[in-house]
Amino acid sequence: MRYLGIDLGSKTIGLAVSDELGLVATGIEVVPRVGWKKDTARIRQVIAEYEIGALVVGLPIRTDGTEGPEAQGVREWADRLQRQVQLPLYYADERFSTAIAEQALLTFDVSRQKRRKVVDQVAAAVILQTWLDRRRAQAHQVDD
Repeated sequence: MRYLGIDLGSKTIGLAVSDELGLVATGIEVVPRVGWKKDTARIRQVIAEYEIGALVVGLPIRTDGTEGPEAQGVREWADRLQRQVQLPLYYADERFSTAIAEQALLTFDVSRQKRRKVVDQVAAAVILQTWLDRRRAQAHQVDD
C-alpha cells in the first residue's frame, strides 16, 4: 500500500509518497495553498494517480511534547480531508522535519532559490520516512 505524506504549512503543502511496499518515501511536489477546494482537488488527484491507501500528516508538536494551536489547526484540516477522501489517517511528529530537509538540501549543494521551492516536499518525505521506519520497527518488536 502506498502512503501519502503531507506537510501542511501556512502557504504551501508539501507532498511525498511511499513505494508500494511502504519502505521508501519520496517527495513529489509542493502545492501552493490558495483555498480548500483547489488545495484538496490537487491532493485528490495525487491520491488517485498514486493509488494512495492512507494519509500520514505531519503534526507540529512542541519541543516539550505538547500540542499547541498549530497542531489543532492541522488536526482540523486533516480530519476534514480524511472525511472527504475516506482513507485511513495517521499523524506523525514533524518536529525538526524542515530543519532536517534544509540540512539535506545544503549537503547536496542545492541553491537557495531551489531550496525554497522544494523544502516542503523534502520535509514531507522526512515526515513520511520517519513514520514508515517507526511503524516497521514497532512491527518487528511485536514479532520478537
